[in-house]
Order: sequence, then structure tokens, then C-alpha cells
Amino acid sequence: MNIMKNMLKERRIKMKDYGRVRSTISPKPMIIDEFSVWIHKNITEVSENVGEENEFIGYEYDMIQYDKDEYIELITEQGITHGNYLLDLGFRLSLVEMGVKL
Repeated sequence: MNIMKNMLKERRIKMKDYGRVRSTISPKPMIIDEFSVWIHKNITEVSENVGEENEFIGYEYDMIQYDKDEYIELITEQGITHGNYLLDLGFRLSLVEMGVKL
């Protein structure tokens, strides 16, 4: 986490922290699209009644958006792509899709 703080101080990270968000669809921990890497953490199921007709049944979670290049730089600096860490297959495939050589 110190690497993240240092990168923020150096203003190299352009991440967007959306804070706590809600969705009726169960979020995946990581989503990679054409331009961004979306990280969803602290996922919890929520069921809330507001009056008789307004009911929310879904999920609440913390959402952060990274530019692909900054995310690759972040995980590389943290040593995640080095051989001394065991990465699960799905995460490795995601890295390969982003162009990271493992």
C-alpha cells in the first residue's frame, strides 16, 4: 500500500474512486474494458425497504476505476507480475489481455 501512496503523491495515478455504490447485478471483483480496469471490493448483499413500494434488493460495494496503463504500472511496481507470486488463472489471463508479459 505504500507504493500506492507514493504514486498518489507523485500524481502518477489518475484513478477515480467512486466510493460506495449499489447495483442490482452481482459485481465481479475485477472488470477490464477497452480503456479501464474496474476494481470492486467489500461486496455485500443489501435488502432495504423504504416505504411500501420502494424496495432495493442488490449489492453494495466500493468501486475504483483505473486507466489500463496506470493499473499495469501499479501492479508491476507492487511486484505482482514477478515470478515470486502465485496468481490465479483468471487474473493471469486478464493481465495477458492487457498486454502484460508474465
